[in-house]
Amino acid sequence: ATVLLLQAYDRVSDEEAKARADFDLRWKVALGIALDVRPFAKSTLQLFRAQLILNAKVMEIFRRSLAIARRCGYIKKHKIKVALDTSNILGRGAVKDTYNLLADGILKLIRVLAKLAGEKPDVWAAVHDLSRYVGTSSLKGEATIDWSNATEVETFLRSVVADADRLLNMARQTLSTYDAESDAYKKLTEAGALLGQLLLQDIERTPDGARIKEGVSRDRVVSVHDPEMRHGHKSKAKRFDGHKSAVAVDPESQLITAVDVLPGNAPDNERALALGEQTEENAQVEVDETIGDCVFGDGTTRQQFADAGRTLVAKVPGRRSNGQTPKEDFRIDLETKTCICPAGVECQTLVPIGQRTDRNGTTQKLFGFTFVPAICAVCPQRAACVKAGPGKGRTVSLHPQEALLQKARALQQSDAFRDYRQQRQAAEHRLARLMQLGMRQARYVGRVKTLFQLIMAATVANLTLVANKVGAKGFRDSSPSHSFDPFIASFVLFLRTFALSMLGCFHLSRYYPVQKAGFRPRF
Repeated sequence: ATVLLLQAYDRVSDEEAKARADFDLRWKVALGIALDVRPFAKSTLQLFRAQLILNAKVMEIFRRSLAIARRCGYIKKHKIKVALDTSNILGRGAVKDTYNLLADGILKLIRVLAKLAGEKPDVWAAVHDLSRYVGTSSLKGEATIDWSNATEVETFLRSVVADADRLLNMARQTLSTYDAESDAYKKLTEAGALLGQLLLQDIERTPDGARIKEGVSRDRVVSVHDPEMRHGHKSKAKRFDGHKSAVAVDPESQLITAVDVLPGNAPDNERALALGEQTEENAQVEVDETIGDCVFGDGTTRQQFADAGRTLVAKVPGRRSNGQTPKEDFRIDLETKTCICPAGVECQTLVPIGQRTDRNGTTQKLFGFTFVPAICAVCPQRAACVKAGPGKGRTVSLHPQEALLQKARALQQSDAFRDYRQQRQAAEHRLARLMQLGMRQARYVGRVKTLFQLIMAATVANLTLVANKVGAKGFRDSSPSHSFDPFIASFVLFLRTFALSMLGCFHLSRYYPVQKAGFRPRF
C-alpha cells in the first residue's frame, strides 16, 4: 500500500515505481528496506492493485487517513459541513469517428471469435473476408475512395455495416454452443452487445440502405477501448470525453471526505446526497449542512435532501429572460394561495397548467396563478409583463418544489449566504490539488479503476495536508496498531525525507542554481 501512495504522490508509472523502489533512497526510507533490496517486480505491484480493487479495500486506506486526521486533532468537530464540486477526467480510451469506431467494434468481436476458434485474428479474418479490419490503425484513413463523392462514401459505409451485421450473425450462432455461465459466453456477449450498440447509436437504417445518424445519440459510446467513456460538458463551450470526479470537502479542515466517479454525461448533482452519506461513513461524523453551487440548487436535488432530512445550501439556478417581468417580482404566498403582481393586483385563481418530468423520470402536475385578462388589458405594465395575445392575462407558474426554492432564495439574499459562498471554495481548492496529482487524465480504463486512481489521489492529498501540521512523529504517536497505519506513517516519513532533500537542494542552489521548481510543503 505504501508503494501505491508513493506512486500517486510522484505520479509515476508502474515501471518507474519499481525503479524508484530499487534505487531511490527516499523510497527505501519510506519502505523501510535496505539499500541492496529489490522489493517487488512490476507484475507483483499490478497484481496487488488488482486485488485491492476486486476486494474493495481501496476505500479502507482512504478512511484510515481520515481516522488518523481525527486522532491527530485535525478534525475537531463531530458535526461538520461539506462542500461539493465536480471536475472532468479525460478518458484513457481513444475517441474515434463513426467509421473507425465501428471498425474497432468489429475487430474486438473478431478477436473473441478467433480465440474461441483457436486461430489468430488475422487468419480467422482472412477466412471470413474481414482482413481489412485487422492490422490497421485507421480503416477510414486507408480506404481508397473519393471522400468528396457521396455515392462512394455511402457504398463504403454500407459495406462496413454489412460486415458488422454478418459478424453479429456469426456471433449469435457461436453463442448457442456455449453455456450461459461460461467465460466464453460472457466475453462473446459483451463484444457482440458493444458492436450492436455502436450500430444502434450511429447508424440509421433506411429502405435505401444505411446512413450515419444526424446529431448525437443519448449516452453515446465514444470509445471501444473504454466503453464507459462519454461525451461531457462542463459548460456550453467546454466539452470533454471521459468521466467526472465528484468530491466532498470539509471547509474547516480542507480534508476530502468523500469521492466518486460519474459518467461524463451525468449531471453534476447526480450523487450529491450519496456524497454526504459517504462522508459520514468515511469520517465517522455527522454532516450538518451540504454546500454546493447552482448546479446542486435545482428543485429535484433539494427535494431529495429534504426527504432525507438533510440541509442543502446552494444558489437557485437562474432562468433565461423571455422579455417578461420576472416571476421573482411577484409576491407568492403558498399558505394563502395568493399571488400579487408588481402593480399590486392580487390573484387567487390557481389552476392546472400542465405537467413536467424531472431527471429521475417522475411526472408531476404543474399549477399556476392566472390573472384576469380584463385587468391585465388595462394595466400600464402589460407590455412588459404579458406576452400573450389580446384577451389573455399573465400566468405565473408554480414549481413543484416552490416552497423549497422560495426558502433558498431568501437565504441567498441574506448576508449569511456570503459565508457559504466562501466555504464552497474549499472544494474547488481540493479539486485543484487532485489535478496536481494527475486526476485530469485517467491512467486506467473504466470507471472502477479510475475511481481507484481518484481514491489514492484523495488519500495523498489528505495525508500531505495533515503531515504538514503534525509531522511523521505525530502520526506514529497517535496511531494504534492497524494493518494500514504503518503504510501511512511510512508515507508521511517519505514526505519529510523528500522535504529535507529539497531543503538540501535549496542550499546547494545558492552555489549551483537550478531551474526546476522546489517542493511546496504547505500546499
